Amino acid sequence: MSYIPPVKDLMFCIEHLSFWDQVSAMNVYSSHDLEDISAALESYSRFCQEQVAPLNHIGDALGAQFDNGQVSMPTGDVRTYAQFVEMGWQALVHPVEHGGMGFPRAAGAAGVEMLNAADMSFGLCPLLTDGAIEALLLTGSDAQKATYLEPLIAGRWSGTMNLTEPQAGSDLGRVSTKATRREDGSYGISGTKIFITYGAHDLTENIIHLVLARTPDAPAGPKGLSLFIVPQRLVNADGTLGAENTVNCVSIEHKLGVRASPTAVLEYKDATGFLIGTENHGLAYMFVMMNAARFSVGVQGIATAERAYQRALAYARGRVQSRPVNGFSKDAVAIIEHPDVRRMLLRMRSLIEGGRAIAAATAGLLDLAHHQEDPELSALAEFMVPLVKGFCSERAVEVASLGVQIHGGMGFIEETGAAQHYRDARILPIYEGTTAIQANDLLGRKVMRDGGKAARDFAARIAETEAELAEGDETSQAIGAALTEARVAFETALNWLLDKSRNDIDAAFAGSVPFLMLAGTLAAGWNLGKGALVAQKCLKAGQDTVFMTQKTATALFFAQHMLPECRTEMTRILHGSDSLLDADFPEY
Repeated sequence: MSYIPPVKDLMFCIEHLSFWDQVSAMNVYSSHDLEDISAALESYSRFCQEQVAPLNHIGDALGAQFDNGQVSMPTGDVRTYAQFVEMGWQALVHPVEHGGMGFPRAAGAAGVEMLNAADMSFGLCPLLTDGAIEALLLTGSDAQKATYLEPLIAGRWSGTMNLTEPQAGSDLGRVSTKATRREDGSYGISGTKIFITYGAHDLTENIIHLVLARTPDAPAGPKGLSLFIVPQRLVNADGTLGAENTVNCVSIEHKLGVRASPTAVLEYKDATGFLIGTENHGLAYMFVMMNAARFSVGVQGIATAERAYQRALAYARGRVQSRPVNGFSKDAVAIIEHPDVRRMLLRMRSLIEGGRAIAAATAGLLDLAHHQEDPELSALAEFMVPLVKGFCSERAVEVASLGVQIHGGMGFIEETGAAQHYRDARILPIYEGTTAIQANDLLGRKVMRDGGKAARDFAARIAETEAELAEGDETSQAIGAALTEARVAFETALNWLLDKSRNDIDAAFAGSVPFLMLAGTLAAGWNLGKGALVAQKCLKAGQDTVFMTQKTATALFFAQHMLPECRTEMTRILHGSDSLLDADFPEY
């Protein structure tokens, strides 16, 4: 089944939900209008649909291959990546002065979605490169930017993120890779890094590893980490490629999904590395890349869910089985006529469009915060990032599972393709920090640290949308009423968590994941409600009635079927901590 990029909905989100009026007014984006973005995304969508999407099933079957330290990609991936570079798609959102196209982040998020929906294994390589570019833009020296940015933005080189090690897991304070100073100003990097996405492959001329390591006199724990650029091939003074660095791929992992994406174990043997910034500030620098990657992983969740939905919808339209319960036909009908199949399809669609709306809004906020240096917008944008990552990645697994369910027994058979989306989606709540890590970040850093200020700003903005919906038609009022109930549940949970954190921190963090899911569901409902307001105006004017009717219907379904789950999450937070914390786990 072919993938059809949802360019129209992506453009709707950019125009109406990404704070476009404010983003487009900034000098940095004043040369791009909506027509430019639409033209770029239409072109990119054709590339994703025609060139990348056919690789998805083939790459899953063949996988990346490891032989004697070398990793080879499926032939189709190599050929298509060369086209990706030739067409300049890596450059979409990066600064013009370094060879980029300079589009806003919301357009970049749309591009990430389309590429990863076409083939997530393929899309992971550019995704990590984007993160490396952002880290260098914000923390690299002028000389480092001059050396590395242009080929990375062109896509000729790729980037990786080297954090964890066998003994460390998510506890980066236990990282032990060593960095020894040399007389020429470089460092010798020695240690083993695991779970390195695209840590070795044959798609690009060079791979630029960003590596967390510890200098000999560094303090213990996370405060003693420094960040280093370690090229797979050393770069000469004139920019040409020199000798191979002593970075060896020991193996690649055998995985549940995304099998054409090589996940490498890398061994550094006194490899030549170059310090980014100052020593012992590496984790702060790496968080720049991690936050970019976390946002993009959330977008990958939307992408995988969209691909699963399109496959399930096509199957539901074509699969004839059972007579309808209302008796309108004595013969079997397409399963899309059965109420529960419709429920599953609409749940899938509303979660996808809700996630897409959150991503567009967050992308716009990130741009405004970065270029306007507005602390309030920055706090709100930071509050939203773990929602994009945690909520959208968790919901992707649900959507892919529903896709399998709609296929029935055929969904459990690999040949239909539904199972691959489920397998691929399962890594997303783990990538770049598990859902619990996102939830702890949301509650600890984004809520408790400022006494709930950003969270209250979030709720206040939602209340403004509720007021607008209350002035609309019956459908708008129903969406607004459901949004109000969900916001009240959010504020009740927020107040309880802030109060509990003063004297019972375990009880507060027992509710961190329910709070993330509550906030994510509320954020999706809010942005779908904002979209419904736009759709209602268009319908009154007789504009694009089919599309706008669907936008309103999706928002209403989400309001009636998903927003009520906010009260359930609130109940878990307020009343569930004792049963969680007091339970025993006896050995068998």
